[in-house]
Amino acid sequence: MHAELFARRGPRHHPMVDSTNAFPRVCWRAMTAILVVDDEQEVLSTVTRVLRREGAEVATARDGAAALERLRTGAFDLLLTDLSMPRMTGLELLAALREAQMAVPTLVMSGAGTIPDAVKAVQLGAVDFLEKPVGRERLLVSVERALEVHRLREENAELRRAARGEDEIVGTTAAMEALKRLVLKVSRSEGRVLILGENGTGKELVAAAIHRNSARAEGPFIKLNCSAVPADLVESELFGHERGAFTGAVSSRRGRFELAHGGTLFLDEIGDMPLAMQTKLLRVLQEGQIERVGGSRTIDVDVRVIAATHRDVPAMVEEGSFREDLYYRLNVVQIEVPPLRERLDDVPLLAELFLRRAAERNRRSVRRFDEAALIALKGYDYPGNVRELQNLIERMVILAEGEVLGADDVEAALPGRRAGKEALYRPGRTLKELLEDVERTILRQAIAAHGGRAAAARALEVERSFFYKKCKRLGIAED
Repeated sequence: MHAELFARRGPRHHPMVDSTNAFPRVCWRAMTAILVVDDEQEVLSTVTRVLRREGAEVATARDGAAALERLRTGAFDLLLTDLSMPRMTGLELLAALREAQMAVPTLVMSGAGTIPDAVKAVQLGAVDFLEKPVGRERLLVSVERALEVHRLREENAELRRAARGEDEIVGTTAAMEALKRLVLKVSRSEGRVLILGENGTGKELVAAAIHRNSARAEGPFIKLNCSAVPADLVESELFGHERGAFTGAVSSRRGRFELAHGGTLFLDEIGDMPLAMQTKLLRVLQEGQIERVGGSRTIDVDVRVIAATHRDVPAMVEEGSFREDLYYRLNVVQIEVPPLRERLDDVPLLAELFLRRAAERNRRSVRRFDEAALIALKGYDYPGNVRELQNLIERMVILAEGEVLGADDVEAALPGRRAGKEALYRPGRTLKELLEDVERTILRQAIAAHGGRAAAARALEVERSFFYKKCKRLGIAED
């Protein structure tokens, strides 16, 4: 039945040479990864052969359930699936992808499809519906179109995020203005960057800004959180693997270095990378070449690496848990992102931004903070940094009763925080630093409660000069 799935129409022509052939040249991206799903082996073999001739890397699955598992564990540029399959149909697969928010451009093909099936497939996110038997030209045109549509969607999403300021570094304090200037300066180079800062300060935003303002902006920005990957899978995640390299490696897979070719690779929490992998990463940084796990082929990669960590890397070097030579390779330029407690004057600006996003996302009519709410928000030291502030604002929007948020809403969203129930000890900080944190919080809350430093000094029954000196030493800004 499917022997004529790709029935040839005479000799194969080169589309760029034969002017009578309207079929456009397929411009495959290097090692485009495609997952083909069909319950008939002959179809899988034929489609795989055609796509591989065009330079694609093709993996296969026999039903929707197997395909869904492959998509969860591997990175694919395109999904080509049959409609009628056992265990999980093509439409059910599309619905599962939508529910899991996995944005993979998809083509659906069927030998007995109906118009309602085609409409439903498109409604679930399919780019095109192909009726079997499908000619080779028809298939390749649809593949190229699907890849192009996906690329345009990603670009549009990026533009929308930029318009909303979601990827922007927000802040007008001196520390943040200095950070922005440094990011722009670093972006013009090809040097590797090591970004330091506590959890939640926005290290990923800094890395994204460097990529967005660099000559590699048109290339991919690929991320890997080293702390979120099991130690025995880090090598496969970074370098990819060949089929049969280990149990469960049922097909070849590209790693993050290959995916980032021509662009930027962001290695978050590099301090959590296993020591054995640090050695292999160092070799790649030196040579610009990788080998997939279980493979022998050397692959050249052109990637700018940006790393980040909340850990004290020099201390790790001293204790032998981080390679010194890798540290110097990564630390060509060092950027430190300040914690939010050191730039509390940015809190109102950030809070207003998070309020707009949270209100839109949760479909609430909350519009603004009153002055007392903003003062209350500035009276907290945010051990979780910007991420904690963002979660706090979302909680306030969800719990809000009206359109204006006040100080009571802030207090309600911070249960127990003002009563001193929060953990005073935080790992990684010395006793002196922890005591200063407590002093800083008390002084800021007093200033917010009494409307100024002079009144706060009187309320605390301390000399005004002593209070001012204490504020200066703790980095508390002028009224």
